[in-house]
Amino acid sequence: MASVRNVLVTNAMLGTYIDGDTVLHRMRPGVKMLLLVAFIVVVSVVVTDPWVAAGTTVVALLGYAVARIPVRVAWAQVLPPLPVLVVLSAATCWMDGVSRGVTIFFSVYASIVAATLFTLTTRVSAMLDALERGLGPLGRVGVPVRAVTLTLMLTIRLIPVQLQAVGQAIEAARARGSRMSLVSVGVPVIIRSVRRAQTLGDALIARGAGD
Repeated sequence: MASVRNVLVTNAMLGTYIDGDTVLHRMRPGVKMLLLVAFIVVVSVVVTDPWVAAGTTVVALLGYAVARIPVRVAWAQVLPPLPVLVVLSAATCWMDGVSRGVTIFFSVYASIVAATLFTLTTRVSAMLDALERGLGPLGRVGVPVRAVTLTLMLTIRLIPVQLQAVGQAIEAARARGSRMSLVSVGVPVIIRSVRRAQTLGDALIARGAGD
């Protein structure tokens, strides 16, 4: 597992940890993970008012100030998902009304911002250790804890990466003057995703992740 951890820590796909000594950096990874899950559940399930949803987004964004994340890094994290969310919320507004569409926009955006902040203030090695400890008891009943940990870790990190890829594809299509379509946006995203998966997969297999 140590060699696999090295791949995750050093691979650029997993985002950039910003070193710091703030309260968010010092907080135990397991506690941060539980708070993140609770925040996402509340925002996604409990919040139904667009103004409240907007408020949760402000709270998540304030976390960047608390963690003293450099402005350049913060912009690079919070801007890419916007094109995708605008399209998603516009479709929701058309089908379910403006209030629902705006609520969806801010709820999803707040969740993404919070999840990204978690990865910026938590070392990958610490995330893996926290997940292993939390899932440890399941190993007694035959659950492959290390494999599950790796899967959860990759899932957490791939969500913002994929959203960023979609945002970049949309911006590239606009720059070319191409019409927005599933092909003009979807094909570049699929190609990038396959290449990224192959690169990471080869690195993990070379270090015995599949053994």
